[in-house]
Amino acid sequence: MPAQDSSDVMKLDKQGVIHVLRITIGALISLLMAQLFKLPESYWAAITTLVVTQSTFGASFKISWHRFVGTAIGAAAGALLATYFGENVFIFAAGAFTLGILCSALNLDRAAYRFSGISLAITMLVAHPKAAWIISLHRFIEVSLGIAVALALTAVWPEALPKSE
Repeated sequence: MPAQDSSDVMKLDKQGVIHVLRITIGALISLLMAQLFKLPESYWAAITTLVVTQSTFGASFKISWHRFVGTAIGAAAGALLATYFGENVFIFAAGAFTLGILCSALNLDRAAYRFSGISLAITMLVAHPKAAWIISLHRFIEVSLGIAVALALTAVWPEALPKSE
């Protein structure tokens, strides 16, 4: 393998800075909006924006759809299972397995399953003082807000395509 020139390793170009700036602004907008609505775990809106913001609207929409559907399914399952079984690791494992089968049966991709599992874990395994269905609803709203900001950002401020060399 040829040795890398140090100029290839540390390269700061205008496109890279703009990419970082637009995603950072999106995460900040998501966080501030979630705080404005007094969502208890507002950081999930910012995290979601960081995860789903892509270069093009089409790419952002695809990952956003998977995150949205997965979060909805996982939050609903988490609310149901946590309400009836509490923080039970075996019920969590059974729920995670069932979500995988459900996502597959619904012809959703593996990303949707991962996002459903994350929501299930947050709802079932993180101690919260409020009822599970409230936590699930908040989780869904926080993620949906982050998705909406990421999609709006990508539509309004698409990333410039790299110039051919």
